[in-house]
Amino acid sequence: MTIAARIGPLLPTRLTGALARLVYPRFEPELARLGDYLPRDCGTAVDVGGWYGPWSHRLAARARRVVAVEPVPHLARTLEAATPANVRVVRAAASDQDGTARLWLPDGDRGDRGVSSLVRRDIHGQALEVPSLTLDGLGLREVGFVKIDVDGNELPVLNGASELLDRDRPALIVELEARIQPTAPVIDLLARHGYRGWVLPGDSWVTLDDFDLDAHQAATEHVVSQGLLRRVLPFRGPRYVNSVLFLPDGRRPGRGAARARGARVR
Repeated sequence: MTIAARIGPLLPTRLTGALARLVYPRFEPELARLGDYLPRDCGTAVDVGGWYGPWSHRLAARARRVVAVEPVPHLARTLEAATPANVRVVRAAASDQDGTARLWLPDGDRGDRGVSSLVRRDIHGQALEVPSLTLDGLGLREVGFVKIDVDGNELPVLNGASELLDRDRPALIVELEARIQPTAPVIDLLARHGYRGWVLPGDSWVTLDDFDLDAHQAATEHVVSQGLLRRVLPFRGPRYVNSVLFLPDGRRPGRGAARARGARVR
């Protein structure tokens, strides 16, 4: 367990959230580059896996509405108390069906580490029952952006959002990690929806076709164990890339994102 993971639960929840929102754009530079891909006229942005709200807070300043989906009860309450008025928090786990699901967490963790998932792996030792839903079932409109960070449950989330993807054609940021789940099924699914992947290993966006994500992650996996605080210090080694930008219909990332194309029938 990292130092941050040990200290975090001892701090007031609101302070932990504020610190996470402060340092996260350095930890995840894709968040600092929202202007490269977020439509200028974004009506609704969706934050799946809201955690302490680093994405929700930034999106609230650029989109008319933000919907944060967070299944961990105390994190959802923190989001409701600390996010701007245009952020709606949905206390549930996104998946491919409505109902209830088992959310897995490490022993002794309430969700603060940000590694809870509907997919159990070796770090998980306890579970709680949470509501589950599909993004299509939320009745959202004018969706210009969706961020998905669900530690292995990406494919069900996307399957539960197929109508939204085909209708609104939003930009997507999806966290993909080969050490948790194979990346190819998600990439292939989005390719069938007309999406192309991009990554940000340095200062410039690179197409996923020209970047071997699985090989990169295998070579830099040791970085993951360093924890959030150490990874936001001045650059001293390779960056572990796990956030993939997916854009539809030939769109490319760049300063001043293209306007949303509106409804589209495939």
